[in-house]
Amino acid sequence: MRNWIRNPLTWMVCAEVLIVAVLVVVAWRMISAAQPVLAFPVHPDPGTASATSPSPLPEEPGKKPNQHGPLPELNMDSLFWALRLRQLNREQEYFEQLEWRIVHTATEALKRYVETVVLPSVMQAEK
Repeated sequence: MRNWIRNPLTWMVCAEVLIVAVLVVVAWRMISAAQPVLAFPVHPDPGTASATSPSPLPEEPGKKPNQHGPLPELNMDSLFWALRLRQLNREQEYFEQLEWRIVHTATEALKRYVETVVLPSVMQAEK
């Protein structure tokens, strides 16, 4: 038992476990404090919108314009979907680039840590 406590490898493992635990707590707090981001912009009041439809599609015959805002149905406006899908693709590309940078940075940091801290300590402990 006494040799186990005096062994530097034991203390290195304990220190690494402590560091990982602190990082998990920090990550947990950052995730829980994150604010939700609106994926869609807020639409203006229907009363302030112009009477003409921004869509290139023709209006349905016999249908009068809605005076109380949009009906609870699937929006068939092609301009609406083109804007939303373009925005979604931009956001997806941004998150993919961010994910790649995070993974690449973490991999490089882990590699440097193993080469500069762990391997020299293990080599010294083996002597």
